[in-house]
Amino acid sequence: MSTQTIAAPANRIPLSLKLAYSAFMVVMIPVYWANYGPTNFLYFCDVALLITWAAMWLESPLLASMCAVGIIGSQTVWVIDFLSTLIGHPLLGLTSYMFMDDHSLFLRGLSLFHGWLPFLLVYLVWRLGYDRRGLPGWTVLAWALFMVCFFFMPPPRPDPGLTPVNIDYVWGFSDTEPQPWMSPGLWMVGLMILFPLLLLVPVHLLLRRFMPKPVREW
Repeated sequence: MSTQTIAAPANRIPLSLKLAYSAFMVVMIPVYWANYGPTNFLYFCDVALLITWAAMWLESPLLASMCAVGIIGSQTVWVIDFLSTLIGHPLLGLTSYMFMDDHSLFLRGLSLFHGWLPFLLVYLVWRLGYDRRGLPGWTVLAWALFMVCFFFMPPPRPDPGLTPVNIDYVWGFSDTEPQPWMSPGLWMVGLMILFPLLLLVPVHLLLRRFMPKPVREW
């Protein structure tokens, strides 16, 4: 009776990419921690950086899908705002810090990850498959971060410097003053409803339509 050896599945993410990403994170984390403090890692983009790191090494469709559905939409807005500010016509002011002299050129260079991370996540989901649980997973995580940042983190102030304020825009789109259109509580409710509907659900539908099914359940 013959025996058949079942080969282990090949790694779907190249080791060179994992190592390059890890090298970036090893530099970025202590630099951001020293300059901005630990609360900076409450921003969605920074949370996604950390989760993506785990997703790459674990080759987890769920973790990669959460990050993809969670930030592709918002980072597209970041790129558009950055380009519009670069040509002198700021759209929302979300990227104004990229043009401030009190942020060193090195720090601003590290922040350019906002531009390449969405493309990396598209690649990861293409290789690992899109897990539909990414939408509810990131939605719950986003709501938790909204609540923490609204109740416990600093609000906007006239001269924020490098200290993170108005994290995840829970007080409006400006770091120097709260939004003036409605009460803070109403803004938060609207944010928690509209953020998933406008930024997460469209990306979820696109990924579900065009990406392969997940290669595993976790």
